[in-house]
Amino acid sequence: MCFKNLPIEFDSAGKAQLKEGVKDPYAFEPVELKSYARPADGPGAKLGAPPKLRDWNIDPMTRVAGSLAVHTVLDLEEKKAVDCHSIASLFRGYEIILEGRDPRDAIDISSRACGVCGGVHATVSALATEMTFGICPPPLGVECRNLGEVGEYFYDRPLHLGLLAGPDYSTSLVSITNPELVTLAEKTLCRHGDIHGYRTIKDIMDALNPLTGRIYLEALEWTRVGRVMCQIMLGKYPHPSTIVPGGMSCTISVSSFNEFYTQLGKIFDFCKVITRIWDDLMDFFLEANPEYEQVGARPTNIAQTGVFDNSEVYDATYANMNEWGNARWNVPGMVIEGKLVTTNLTDINVGFEEFIEHSFYDDWTKGAPQRFKTDPLGNPLSPHHPWNKRTLPRPTGKNFKEKYTWDTAPRWDRQSIETGAYGSVWVTSLAGQTVDNPFMESTGDGMRMVMPRHELPEDELYWKVPRTLNAMERNRARAYAMANSAAVGMNIMLKALEYWRRGETAISTPFKVPKDERIGVGFWEASRGWLVHHMHIDKGKLLNYQITTPSTLNAAPRDPFGTPGPYEEAVVGTPILESVRDEDIKGIDILRTIRSFDPCMPCTTHIDTGIGTIVREVNSCGCTLE
Repeated sequence: MCFKNLPIEFDSAGKAQLKEGVKDPYAFEPVELKSYARPADGPGAKLGAPPKLRDWNIDPMTRVAGSLAVHTVLDLEEKKAVDCHSIASLFRGYEIILEGRDPRDAIDISSRACGVCGGVHATVSALATEMTFGICPPPLGVECRNLGEVGEYFYDRPLHLGLLAGPDYSTSLVSITNPELVTLAEKTLCRHGDIHGYRTIKDIMDALNPLTGRIYLEALEWTRVGRVMCQIMLGKYPHPSTIVPGGMSCTISVSSFNEFYTQLGKIFDFCKVITRIWDDLMDFFLEANPEYEQVGARPTNIAQTGVFDNSEVYDATYANMNEWGNARWNVPGMVIEGKLVTTNLTDINVGFEEFIEHSFYDDWTKGAPQRFKTDPLGNPLSPHHPWNKRTLPRPTGKNFKEKYTWDTAPRWDRQSIETGAYGSVWVTSLAGQTVDNPFMESTGDGMRMVMPRHELPEDELYWKVPRTLNAMERNRARAYAMANSAAVGMNIMLKALEYWRRGETAISTPFKVPKDERIGVGFWEASRGWLVHHMHIDKGKLLNYQITTPSTLNAAPRDPFGTPGPYEEAVVGTPILESVRDEDIKGIDILRTIRSFDPCMPCTTHIDTGIGTIVREVNSCGCTLE
């Protein structure tokens, strides 16, 4: 039994069903939101004068992708954040744009949902289309698609570590908020200086200085390497031109693999260095002040959908989704309160809901019958499931007790869940079920990764599941997630070459667009984690298309049960550790908390004027022609 809040139980054969005797199993009464700012008792409550509260708001949030506002309340007496609201301030509307279109257009259009991670949207859209159409790519097509995604991750993760989150730990910023740490960093030798080349922690902090630091500037070059890898397989980036239903449309040759491996070898060396840099830096902060363990801390509730398909198992069917999902190099999984409760994609799908009590949308469950009460296997579905969802924008005035964001509140088993690159190694480590290979092994409490020799010698890395999910560990694990992707990439490369040598060179499967009614779903992961597209077609047209992204989960508002979203929950309780006067506080630890999630807001909230009409359709490639 993996659900404790939903009215779902499993019979002796493992089939999910609604609990008997429950009249309206998915019904609920929204609770009145409580205020975190002035508790009646407990920490922060004082006899006499109220706590010294200060509104600390940033709008827009800087060094993130897209439009994000964060409104917080700081208690300067207790030295911590006591309230937070995460606001996705831009609505776009890709779900509305896709209604009525040819299903094949979803790959090209949905990839425009984000200019940072368009490849993953194209890929997950292809997966959803394959399931809906009833087709599967040839084995080499699966592996080439995997390789393209390996390249995309290598573009995104240096961007976060070097240019977005990294500057929060730089000398230029820390000298303003905690000058004593800069002094201590000058005297603290790096444990791994022989590998990464920095002698003291201050040398690392100097290298993270925006615009001038060595790590900052090198990160730009590493993102270029990732883009080169992408274009070899994906044609171009950020919006691929070679991902199609049933595989790939690129021209593959021996040169393609040689060029890809040339770049992959460089990544091996980078991973050997960047993981040790973040180990030294994060250990320094945690040892200098153990309270940093509580910066951005929240319950360990992590949702991952898995990535990198096994070409020997993947068949694109819903019926076999648990088998091919568990065969992925990075497995899907739900971690609740630190425990891995399931790795089955069917469980992940049926337990997922979206709520809009505090979002600028109308409730699609009112006034219309529930379209899908079960999934294709007969498992029960909530009225709030994406297959039943309609995107009904309804902008109103902002009110924190009512509606305040364009993001929805996704929940699994009605619990607040986060996702990220760190979640991918976290779940795979706990699952402990990697296939035998020379480059990576999940141990049940961590992950061993071997980086082959390139210019630097072969090196073994080990990431251990931390005891607390916080800002420091999200950043550290993201560096190790890059090494994990490199290890996976090496395995995929060898598998692709094996198919090539055997003469199995086909990379796509012919198909026709079905004219009957069908549904499908694509499960994949962006560099930031969870990425799911739900599709419903009939008469060769899209009736409904729903996109759920990593930041849809992470930037979520309160749900109808009163639980904050992950950003909000991570901020509340974060200590204010700046060693400056109250009037000089910059809120750096709030910023570190939010940026540790690597927010990407463009595809969190999907442009629709509400009055326009489609007057012309433009097909972007020949694959959309009959």
